[in-house]
Amino acid sequence: MTAVIEVAGLHKRYRDTDALTDVSFAVEADAIYGLLGRNGAGKTTLMSILTAQNFATGGRVRVFGEDPYENPRVLSRMCFVRESQKYPDDAKPRHAFAAARLFFPNWDDDLATDLIEAFQIPVGRTIKKLSRGQLSAVGVVIGLASRAEITFFDEPYLGLDAVARQIFYDRLLQDYSLHPRTIVLSSHLIDEVANLLERVIVLDGGRVVMDEDTDAVRERAATIMGDAAAVDAFCAGHEVLHRETLGRVASVTILGALTTEDRRMLADARLEASPVSLQEFIVRSTQHAASTPAAPAQEGALR
Repeated sequence: MTAVIEVAGLHKRYRDTDALTDVSFAVEADAIYGLLGRNGAGKTTLMSILTAQNFATGGRVRVFGEDPYENPRVLSRMCFVRESQKYPDDAKPRHAFAAARLFFPNWDDDLATDLIEAFQIPVGRTIKKLSRGQLSAVGVVIGLASRAEITFFDEPYLGLDAVARQIFYDRLLQDYSLHPRTIVLSSHLIDEVANLLERVIVLDGGRVVMDEDTDAVRERAATIMGDAAAVDAFCAGHEVLHRETLGRVASVTILGALTTEDRRMLADARLEASPVSLQEFIVRSTQHAASTPAAPAQEGALR
């Protein structure tokens, strides 16, 4: 695989606050990435730097092997759909689409028209009078119809109802299968987008705490439930990410894949084991990392 984005030791500081600290990762061509993390984790700052809309304090960024800042060869191959996108007061959706048509060399008018109809966007109304969901839909149309080689979606679902979000997910997968490109999707609705993602990069406190294939992440934890004493006895040799109790029943999320011997012991102790969703694993892992004393980081591991 070819890396289209390479980040090494990236640092961003706002006055007395570190938004990004020693961020390093690579993004491969023709894959769907999830850039995940809590509010304030640094996701939007990172995407802004990658698309040359913000400046790094330190570190190195290369997109298609080049520095993206003031580089039209790179910028014309990327699309950044951000939640806080600003438009002129008198701009209408048709103006935004016309501008995108001129800027993006791979723009597909037929796809844009189809998406405008699917999202029921009033193209003749001024953008400032659109609902939150309609404004988000304008960004989604531009992001998909641009067919840019790298497309960043920063919280694209904001304001979209469940039906509109599903339209977005379906159309994204459908067009991606026909026209592969690199898509970086930032979202809080991790369970909704989990099936779209091939790899996840998780930021927490401005640092990368996870950079793994999605399938590998799903196998890294399990939840054990049953009699509290039996659960605690089984989990004694495992790293515990989270523990809840209700009376004599306990539910414990442990780190690590279950072995054949583990499953035999669970059956003997009449305990239940269930897989952990991507969202639950990320939530539990970041909570656990925040409450655990710092230790030297290892590539591909929580830190």
